[in-house]
Amino acid sequence: MTDDSNERKWADAQFKKSERATEGAQAMSAYKAEREAERPKTARLRALRLAKEATDKAAEGKHVTKKKKHSKMPA
Repeated sequence: MTDDSNERKWADAQFKKSERATEGAQAMSAYKAEREAERPKTARLRALRLAKEATDKAAEGKHVTKKKKHSKMPA
């Protein structure tokens, strides 16, 4: 009877181990799929940011602010 009980425990442990491995593989697959879906979005946003920075830098050179001269008010 104990041999059957030990075999049963061993079989249950092996089954649970394989289930955890399968679930882990599925979770990793889902994670990788999400990362792959994010890459094009990230690349697009990076390109937009770099273009904006370039535009801002170019505009910075054109907009030189002049100091206003304060006229003295007659007293």
